[in-house]
Amino acid sequence: MNLPYFIAHRLIKGRREGTSFSRPINVIAIIGIAMGLAVMILAVSILTGFKKEIREKVVGFGSHIQIMNFDSNISFETTPISDTQEFIPKIKQIPGIRHLQVFATKAGIIKTDEDIQGVVLKGIGSDFDWSYFSSNMVDGSVFTVNDTGRTDKVIISKKISDMLRLRTGDSFVMHFIQDPPRMRKFTICGIYETSLEEFDKIYVFCDIGHIKRLNGWEDDQVSGFEIFIDDFDKLDAMTMAVRDAIGYKITEEEAKFKVTNIRIKYPQIFDWLNFQDINVIIIIFLMLVVAGFNMISGLLILILEKTNMIGILKALGSEDTTIRRVFLYQAAYLIGKGLLWGNLIGIGLAFLQLKTGFITLDPSSYYIKTVPVNLELAHILLLNAGTMVAIIIMLLVPSQLISRITPVKAIRYD
Repeated sequence: MNLPYFIAHRLIKGRREGTSFSRPINVIAIIGIAMGLAVMILAVSILTGFKKEIREKVVGFGSHIQIMNFDSNISFETTPISDTQEFIPKIKQIPGIRHLQVFATKAGIIKTDEDIQGVVLKGIGSDFDWSYFSSNMVDGSVFTVNDTGRTDKVIISKKISDMLRLRTGDSFVMHFIQDPPRMRKFTICGIYETSLEEFDKIYVFCDIGHIKRLNGWEDDQVSGFEIFIDDFDKLDAMTMAVRDAIGYKITEEEAKFKVTNIRIKYPQIFDWLNFQDINVIIIIFLMLVVAGFNMISGLLILILEKTNMIGILKALGSEDTTIRRVFLYQAAYLIGKGLLWGNLIGIGLAFLQLKTGFITLDPSSYYIKTVPVNLELAHILLLNAGTMVAIIIMLLVPSQLISRITPVKAIRYD
């Protein structure tokens, strides 16, 4: 028989059925643990949800990995490459590659009767994955690109639409500064909104054929390839796999390619997202400290309340370690009860926000309209296990008080 567990079980059962001056203290300890865990669950789920939302927005505009001509600079005027490369089948066969598509970009100026705005025209082909923008359309719809002819339809952002007072169905003229200067007339078939203002205010999507014609490219020339992967956490490894599939060119006659990823292209955004981890670490640390001190207070009250019992057990020959385990079992019960309520509160609030989005945000400051939530079982299990272990470790020190209690004084203690 596990004697410490048996005694702890009897004490817990007796405390539930009767009255005890330690009961209010224990309730406060349970509430402290529950609120601490709930706050930790919400903090982690909101942070991971926020990072996931922003990553998806940025990737929606630029893909995970890009392949371009090595001579292309950081501007939107690129050096073309052929869209028929021998490495394309190799890349598509790499496990974890979800989609590959061509693209082309060109800077231009939209001029209306009253307004003017510089934008980037992004040309897309028939292989373009519309899933991201289809889910962010606020008016109209996306257009279809085929290989038989060019379409004059474009989609613009709500930001550009508001600035230039353009609506779905309107036409506008776009001017391109080149030699000789050129212009094209486009018709708006849809308006999207991602709330990522840095991108919304510049990108206009069109048929890639227009950019080929404006730049005087051949039919098989593009700015580069965009690659989407299944797991963002494997971005660096997948980037290296793509580089290996392309190989390294040595002779001058061979075309040289530059492989980059979204983290390298927009380091300021991802550095800012990584900086948010510090806030969550501080929150988790503070919540563990608060919950730990609550439980330390509760454990000390339990020990003081059962000083007579401690003296009797010592007089009967029980070791300090055995008696300490009795109180640690009681503490574990209280911690478990607090964790149960903490999970119910934290997961319940997170799930409610996930389904209703009742807490809103200012898109101009946070890039999203509602507080994002990402509930993952692994995070919840780690928080529960970590909280339990951390508090138990914190309780080992005050439990040493039992070794200082002598049987004679403890039995006479009132």
